[in-house]
Amino acid sequence: MSEQGLGEGPLEDVTAITGGTQNILLRFSRDGREYVFRRGPQHLRPVSNKVILRETRILQALAGTDVPHPRLIGVCDDVSVLGDAVFYLMEPIDGFNAGSDLPALHAGSAEIRHDMGLSMADAVARLGAVDHAAVGLSDFGKPEGFLERQVPRWLAELESYQAFDNYPGPDIGDVSAVASWLERNIPQTWTPGIMHGDYHAANVMFSRSGPDVVAIVDWEMCTIGDPLVDLGWMLATWYQPGHEAVLNNVLMDAGNLATPTELISRYAQNSTRDLSHIDWYTVLACFKLGVILEGSNARADAGLAPREIGDQLHTATVRLIERALALIDGES
Repeated sequence: MSEQGLGEGPLEDVTAITGGTQNILLRFSRDGREYVFRRGPQHLRPVSNKVILRETRILQALAGTDVPHPRLIGVCDDVSVLGDAVFYLMEPIDGFNAGSDLPALHAGSAEIRHDMGLSMADAVARLGAVDHAAVGLSDFGKPEGFLERQVPRWLAELESYQAFDNYPGPDIGDVSAVASWLERNIPQTWTPGIMHGDYHAANVMFSRSGPDVVAIVDWEMCTIGDPLVDLGWMLATWYQPGHEAVLNNVLMDAGNLATPTELISRYAQNSTRDLSHIDWYTVLACFKLGVILEGSNARADAGLAPREIGDQLHTATVRLIERALALIDGES
């Protein structure tokens, strides 16, 4: 930090930021300025450093856009500094994560909770509107054939779980019917753009004084693909009246939220993208997220993850496949 002109003296008030992924997040101050530090988990996975550096490219590219995001301060790609991990520093966000808590203002206002969803739709529409080539991300992903690759890619992932000891196989509903429908109905035309890849209510920070999204966070699944998958992801994980929430989430349980129809309409106000196939994108999101979450159940069966977490995420997968099948029935 000293070599980069980022203050002098010791690091002070170092505290862990909990929640979210296994990546390490710390908040600290130095020489009167506050920072957030982010690196991969304590026990790095083979791709951890690559993922962290991809995040920094996205944050660099978004500087100067109207997409709410943490401002990048500095990047260290020299693993000798920490012994094994690359890392970066970013500006702290003055906001809160509604996945785990709601301030009194938001908990007590149905209007604010309603508008929080609309702000999420605004934010992800702005992300999808960024010209990825113009901001230096033309080589960041492989958009050609992106939609066609999704079903085979995630069916193969689901099949790979058979390698875990004691995993009996995916008892998650008629996933084959979902996969077949997706492959028969792939949208034929779409425009590539930046995809967050995991866009839901626990991966944004909201203003403490109102409904606005002040930052989209956790960019580790970002790529260049079809940005409408992000809207589908939001809809797949959004509260539906009369149905159990897919994942435990304080905002989703609070009620008085914008409806899926309102979210789609709000997105359309900020985008030129064709939303006529949004149900397809929502079904894809249910399918893909369900496969990802079922991986934790398989790891729990093998003793590699807590049994309680495995059970929770297996239940979420079952609900996601149920949502997908209900959407398919509505389309047929």
